[in-house]
Amino acid sequence: MARFLLVHGSCHGAWCWRDAIPALEALGHQAQAIDLPGHGEDDTPVGDCTLPGCGAAVLAATTPDTIIVGHSWGGYPISAAAEVDPSAMRALVYLCAYVPRDGLSLVDMRKRAERQPILPAVVRDADGCSITIDPEQAPDLFYHDCASEVVEWAVSQLGPQAILPQTTPIEISDRYASVERFYIRCAEDRTIPPEYQAEMVQDWPEDRVFQMNTSHSPFLSDPAGLAQILDTIAGRL
Repeated sequence: MARFLLVHGSCHGAWCWRDAIPALEALGHQAQAIDLPGHGEDDTPVGDCTLPGCGAAVLAATTPDTIIVGHSWGGYPISAAAEVDPSAMRALVYLCAYVPRDGLSLVDMRKRAERQPILPAVVRDADGCSITIDPEQAPDLFYHDCASEVVEWAVSQLGPQAILPQTTPIEISDRYASVERFYIRCAEDRTIPPEYQAEMVQDWPEDRVFQMNTSHSPFLSDPAGLAQILDTIAGRL
């Protein structure tokens, strides 16, 4: 049995893992999802959200035997947490997520991709502190292989994403690199280009990289398949 901590991506919350948690529990694992600052039930004002604060939220929920799964932008908070205290976790799993490079922000990493499919759907809020995703474009961007009722529910849950945490360069060192890492690439992703996902982990050992033939949201389109891969990862640790 393993313990998983599930960390959501931009504009999402703990809610997006609702189907993945029972799928992991059916395989005998424990699973917990958290809301990063400013998301879901966390009431931090978007203007007060920071990358260190997001990393601290991850650390507050982890234990030394926890496998932390970060989806999309969630790759940055889990990496920040590993840099602060690599002994506080067992491993990191990047689920179609950005794998950070020292000195680069998430925005910097996104710009390194040859394609930017998410940009037409991004709406900057009037406060200048956050962005939202155009609900008309969200289904195709995030959930194109999900059931229609799931898509409707998920789009209704989307919220604002603080800008500052994603424009803040991350500082990572051998502390972060000492934590075991795995990657799950989503081959039909329309948010983070699949070829860019492959590029980010091109020098990783083959047994640390997995692939799902899903959209950007396998926790909703194929939660059982995702749980099986996470189960395999737990077995390799």
